[in-house]
Amino acid sequence: MSRPEVVAGTSDLAGVLSREAAARLGSMTSAVRAEPHRIADLFPAAAREVARGPADPADPRGLLAPTLDDAVRGALLDAYADATEGEEDVRLREVVALYRYGDADEKRAVLRALHRLRLGAGALPLVHDALRTNDTRLVAAALGPYAAEHLDPEAWRQGVLKCLFVGVPVAAVAGLDRRADADLHRMATAYAEERRAAGRDVPPDVHTVLAASATASAPDASATPWEEN
Repeated sequence: MSRPEVVAGTSDLAGVLSREAAARLGSMTSAVRAEPHRIADLFPAAAREVARGPADPADPRGLLAPTLDDAVRGALLDAYADATEGEEDVRLREVVALYRYGDADEKRAVLRALHRLRLGAGALPLVHDALRTNDTRLVAAALGPYAAEHLDPEAWRQGVLKCLFVGVPVAAVAGLDRRADADLHRMATAYAEERRAAGRDVPPDVHTVLAASATASAPDASATPWEEN
């Protein structure tokens, strides 16, 4: 199969798939809508059959934007959610199974789509599982819109710190400006101070976290006492 032409920086499948690949995806989504159980077989094969790889060559691991794999599998998940409207328990069990038994790319696709699948807070164990890993692909996907809406404050703050630890750009964190608070400010400050005390560089993203949380912190929160004058 020839690879689809990729338009850098876009995850709009209509703009990146060849006619042949788009037809295959249409057939697969139609099959899922007609027989929802078929997603168990079609989901793992979707990237191989339709399209895979980064949507943006500058983001090869898909840390900041969905890959083609994510978008293709996300289309199947959207079809499955539509086909199982009113059956949240059934849908949750299937989504959990797709994640549990999937490889890292399949897990990432599930995490990317969670906020669209109408699962309430039921899929939070998947987010927690991803945040326990050191796989930057999963950590970045776990802190998307679903986590921004459902993850409790302490776990969310720890997730942001995890990004700093493992090198996930905090631009991947959905809702950072909205959810950043004084506690996160203190945590990021302590992290920066520990690195400086150890003679290590402070990642630039620490400044982003401090700026996002400054308003919620003390009046002098924008100050960075660990910086040299």
